[in-house]
Amino acid sequence: MQLLFKIIRAFLILALAAGLVVAGLLLHATYTNYTPPPTESLDTQGSANDTLSNELSFLIWNIGYAGLGKESDFFYDGGKMSIPTREMSQKNLQGVTQFLTQNKADFVLLQEVDIKSRRGYGVNQVEHIGKALAPYNTTFATNYKVAFVPQPFTNPMGGVHGGLASYSRFKPSSSMRYQLPGSFEWPLSVYFLDRCLLVQRYPLSNGKELVVVNTHHSAYDGGKLKKHEMEFIQKLYQEEYDKKGNYIVVGGDWNQCPPHFQPDKFWKTGMNKPAQMTIEPDFLPQWLWVYDPKVATNREVTAPYSPDKSFTTVIDFYLISPNVELLEVKGIDVGFEYSDHQPVYMKVKLKP
Repeated sequence: MQLLFKIIRAFLILALAAGLVVAGLLLHATYTNYTPPPTESLDTQGSANDTLSNELSFLIWNIGYAGLGKESDFFYDGGKMSIPTREMSQKNLQGVTQFLTQNKADFVLLQEVDIKSRRGYGVNQVEHIGKALAPYNTTFATNYKVAFVPQPFTNPMGGVHGGLASYSRFKPSSSMRYQLPGSFEWPLSVYFLDRCLLVQRYPLSNGKELVVVNTHHSAYDGGKLKKHEMEFIQKLYQEEYDKKGNYIVVGGDWNQCPPHFQPDKFWKTGMNKPAQMTIEPDFLPQWLWVYDPKVATNREVTAPYSPDKSFTTVIDFYLISPNVELLEVKGIDVGFEYSDHQPVYMKVKLKP
């Protein structure tokens, strides 16, 4: 009986200690929670000041914080890994940087780029890429800032500070962060991303503006948050085009498929088939959704990448206003070597 009492007491002490640890983590995360304003002016670094032409090129890529190369899986999607090894992180960042320097575009819009995170071994990836692309102008918008992510408990992700990074050969007249509406319920809200748009304006000779938007919409939300996000951007983009006559180019990771694209187009027998949302065709119907249906841009990360086993689809693409003409779009297959996403190149012409 005495032994049983000691076991019960030890169990209660451990349970109480675990409860205090969890409560402490939640209190710390809540107290230090990143709460951005609805709009925020952003600094732009760099000396590029080329003259805008009517024909412009763009490249989008979610680089997965240089932590989700082909060897990686991810615990939140059913895999095991929380952070890559240092060697993996270095290999992926070097590969991403080399690709961007060899495949230059006028505008480079990247998602999931870290400034200082445990998962990236403290490397300022925004600055690293910016130096390689110099003298391109660099602008960064935070969308993930958590002092300590405790999951998974065996190897916590730790501190994270990342977001959207935009690079260009032209000097913007303004760079703004727009907070997207909606969030998860507490306590998930203090550990998940604060989704946003990085909106940059470039004056044109006809008195209008080219508005370039870097975007990364919600994931793991069952469509609830994306619904509010899409309603928000619909109003914003209509305001810019219908009322101001501006030229709008939006690019990034939408975490949903474009209209008229079959989500399981690349599915093969034996693969998983995750549920994928598709944007409704009547969303901004006169605008053009730009993607390459022949090349997948995203893979599942339940396991390391396998061409025959990994489900892939298209969730990275562009949206352009009616006064922007598409000249070329090309998904670039790099075998998911450096990220769980693949880059997409686009060339457009601004109509008179």
